[in-house]
Parts: sequence; structure tokens; C-alpha cells
Amino acid sequence: MAQPTLLLGQTLAFARDPFRGDPAEAAQHERRGAVLIEDGRIAAVGPADRLRTAHPQAGVVDHGDGLILPGFVDAHAHYPQTAIIASWGKRLIDWLNSYTFPEETRFSDPAYARTIAARYFDLTLAHGTTTVASYCTSHPESVEAYFAEADARGLRALGGKTCMDRNAPAGLTDTPRRAYDESKAALARWHGRGRLSYVITPRFSPTSTPAQLEALGALWAEHPDCLMQTHLSEQTDECLWVAELFPEASDYLDTYERFGLLGPNGLYGHAIHLTPREIDRLAEVGAALVHCPTSNTFIGSGLFDMEGLKGRGIRVGLATDTGGGSSFSMLRTMAAAYEVAQLRHRALHPAELLWLATAGSAAALGLGDRIGTLRPGIEADLVVLDLGSTPAIAQRAERAEDIWEAVFPTIMMGDDRAVVATYVAGRMVEARTDRP
Repeated sequence: MAQPTLLLGQTLAFARDPFRGDPAEAAQHERRGAVLIEDGRIAAVGPADRLRTAHPQAGVVDHGDGLILPGFVDAHAHYPQTAIIASWGKRLIDWLNSYTFPEETRFSDPAYARTIAARYFDLTLAHGTTTVASYCTSHPESVEAYFAEADARGLRALGGKTCMDRNAPAGLTDTPRRAYDESKAALARWHGRGRLSYVITPRFSPTSTPAQLEALGALWAEHPDCLMQTHLSEQTDECLWVAELFPEASDYLDTYERFGLLGPNGLYGHAIHLTPREIDRLAEVGAALVHCPTSNTFIGSGLFDMEGLKGRGIRVGLATDTGGGSSFSMLRTMAAAYEVAQLRHRALHPAELLWLATAGSAAALGLGDRIGTLRPGIEADLVVLDLGSTPAIAQRAERAEDIWEAVFPTIMMGDDRAVVATYVAGRMVEARTDRP
């Protein structure tokens, strides 16, 4: 058994969802706090003096005024789009045809897939993200590269083969049979191995025939413990396209439901242009939605209704959606979520933003009992933030009267420079020696 480790710094531990009740009272802040790590898990959280006295044998890492949080959880990403992030000037369908599909075609090459997978995890860890749910490409090689890289780093990661059998280049399309067989083989190889989870992944209805959606619905019925991820109602022209392709469906969500692809383990990305019936069904079945604010603004999709959807009791996660999203940073993603909500006349509290990027996303992924919070028994995936990482942020934080005023400038203006350290299962994997 490894020696216990005591991390010292400020701590912020959520006791409940801040969207329910006063958000400022949803978390316990310790100005001089500590997190005890034993065997890759959090063993205790509390005041530093008390934990140091109780655990004199523990090794100590003192992060000074650094804020210790759960590692960020990115609930929807496309690791194969790493190299094309921040490509100019397209909406969704043109983005796919101009940038995404040509790049994803390259992932039939195992060496290229491994290179991008390694680069992707380097970038996410540098930004304090410790768990990702990613779409791979239609190539089994891309799935292998993603999971092998995550497994080698000891990460909790989720992903799956992106299935498409129409409206995509020949180098990316499969068939209903191949989608089922290759997904099932990858699921058998990776699901539950280490800290990995396989996710059944139809890209979205326009790129799957009814036969393929039916095959993937059958696979999900065979493995209901798995998540299923896809896209839903991202742009208005996409919704019109879906209506043309599925004239028999009552709405976009129905193109999934009629093939067995709606359920409590379903993850539906974007979900901006929902009908009242779709909202009712999502709430009824307990499905989760994923808000992708930098993507939604970057490619002009629209404004996610956080207030209305959370008010219906629907689980909501937060995500970068790289590379349609324009940043690998969950801090930047929180800032964009704040800006989108402001345009809907709702100022999200800093507690709500931090919760979305940690416990909220973990709950959306069905992992709230394993990651996303600071409490005993939870896996010790952590990020430590410097709340004065740049002169502009520092001078604003100095005027703060509470922890929320202190952390908000970092949410709005912070980037990877704010990340002091990133821990994966209790191991420091990223560190900035010039930070506290």
C-alpha cells in the first residue's frame, strides 16, 4: 500500500446541486483545507490542521492558496478533430463536409490515430480535464488508439466508434452489420477495462439509415449498462434535414426513440431546438443532455436553455465539443456557458458553472458515485487552480469578498496557465513549477 498523500490548499466541496436552492450555499469552502489521498481515492476532506494531526504519516504537498477541485469532466468531445480545432467560417453541415470528414478519414492509419490520441490527452490534462467522453471515428483503429492511450495513462475515459452508413464519404461509412459487429467487438475489448467505458455511438440521424439505427438500438438493448451518445437538434437546418430524411417521425428525438435509442443512459449533445414533446420525453425517461457552449456560438447553432431544462429536472453536463468547440479548456467552456445564459437573461452563479464542469457532467455520464466531487471514496482525479494566474485575473481576485468572487475571474478569463497541477487517481500528471 502506497503512503497516503495530503494535498493542502483551498478546497471547495459540493454537498448538492447548486441549481436547487441558494447556489452560494451548495458547497463547503475551506480557506486552508486538505484532501487526503489513499490508494488513488479520496480518503478525507476537511481543514488542513485537523487532517495533518489525524494523519501524521501522510506525505504532504502544499499548494498554498491554490484551489483544489475535482478534475474537470468533459461530457462530449471529438478527439479526432483535435488538429482542425478553430477552423474558420462554417455551419454544421458545411463544417462536417469541409473539415471533419476529410480529417476523420485519416484515422484508418493506426499511427496517425495514436499520434492524435496522445496529443489530445496531453492537451486535456494540461487544462485540468481528467475525464472525457469522446466520439472516435468509424475506424476501429481510432477506437483502439483512444482507449489504449487513456488506459496507459490510467484515465477514466469513455468513447466509441462513430457509426455512419450514409451522407458521408466512402472512407468513413460502414454498414448496419459492420456498425453492430465492430461496436460490439470494441465494447467487448474495452468496456470495464481499467477505468474505461464503451459508449455506443451513432453520429446522428442524418448519417445513419433506419437499418443502422435499429442495429445500434439492438446492441444497446443487449448492453443496457453502456451509455449511448449522439447529437440532437443542434441547428435549425439540421432539424429540417432530419424531417426530410425521416418523414414518418414526429420529431428529431423520435428518430432515435423508434429504434430503441432513447433511455436513461442516453447522452444527447447540444439539444438546442427542442420541441415541447421532446422535452417531455427526455424528462420522462431520465436521459441526459450535454451543453456545448463554445461550439454552439462558434458555428452559430443557438442558445441552450439551461434554466428551462434544469427546471424540468433533466440532467445536464458541460462539454467542449472539440473541435467544433473552439477550446480544450473547461474554464473557457464555463465562461461561454455563462455568456450563453446571459443572452437568455439568466446569470449563472460561479457555483453552478463549477458544478456543471465537475459533478454535473459526472452525473450526466452516470459516474457521480465515482468522480466529480470531493468526498471520501471518490476517485482522486483533481485539478488545482491558481486564482491569480495572470495580472488581470489577480488584480480582480484581490478585491473578492468571498470564494465565489475570487474564482469567477478565473472562470471568465482563465486558461491552462491557471492549472497548477492535475492529478489522475492520486498521481500528479501535470504540474506548473512557477505556480503555488
